[in-house]
Amino acid sequence: MSAKFGPAGNADSFPYKSSVDAPGWIASLGLDAYEYQCGKGVNVREETARKLGAAAREAGITLSLHAPYFINLANPDPESLQKTIGYIAAACEAADWMGAGRVVVHSGALMKRTRREAMDIAIPSLKAVLAACDQAGYGHIALCPETMGKINQLGDLDEVLELCTLDERLIPTVDFGHLYARTLGELEGHDACASILDRIQEVLGEARARAFHSHFSKIQFTPKGGEKMHLTFDQEDFGPDPAPLMAEVARRGWSPTFICESAGTQAEDAGTMKRMYLEALRP
Repeated sequence: MSAKFGPAGNADSFPYKSSVDAPGWIASLGLDAYEYQCGKGVNVREETARKLGAAAREAGITLSLHAPYFINLANPDPESLQKTIGYIAAACEAADWMGAGRVVVHSGALMKRTRREAMDIAIPSLKAVLAACDQAGYGHIALCPETMGKINQLGDLDEVLELCTLDERLIPTVDFGHLYARTLGELEGHDACASILDRIQEVLGEARARAFHSHFSKIQFTPKGGEKMHLTFDQEDFGPDPAPLMAEVARRGWSPTFICESAGTQAEDAGTMKRMYLEALRP
């Protein structure tokens, strides 16, 4: 199996009005993945979702879905947890309609707690989410906790990997732009990429590590907060550079899914990443 590449949502160059047309367009660009965006809420109709899924199957596009951004697994309020369960269950329902196998979930905010205190809330919250999704019949959909870009958010690499140890179905969404931003540019280059991949394998084992989920974009950061905004590959003031990661994934023979989140050029930049990866595969 090879790595898969595609955009998060529809690029500025997307020539159609409906996302139902996205899979065919993405395939025409030589890409093979698409992440449907429900960041502001799960508002897709069942009929639309099923049409999108059929179009993706016909075009050979692997689908994932991004759950609402406002999910916070680290909020101790019981009412908040019930809302979180509802948001994630709704995301899984839409993913099920589409035939998407993965749902990306934000980890949450610290809310003036220590990182450990926040994790100790997030762990039982995620267990409750898994139980609710199983009960609703969505146990076949992988939840993918995401590494976050702002320093005051829960979700550095080790925190996400710890969450993923709760259940074999949990797959990390490793956002290399977020990790670059929250470390103020430290996680950049070949050695950093290799150490991140080593750490995933060390904690979760090779089978899950080989097939991890990923977001990638260049990200502008500020010294105090971390992530400020997503950029395009053409903007060179900030990283990370995708080339070292593509080379290292190719060298290992791993097959993750790379979803590009560049600002408006996510389809074109996903194509750039795929070309780098294919070049690195050549003997």
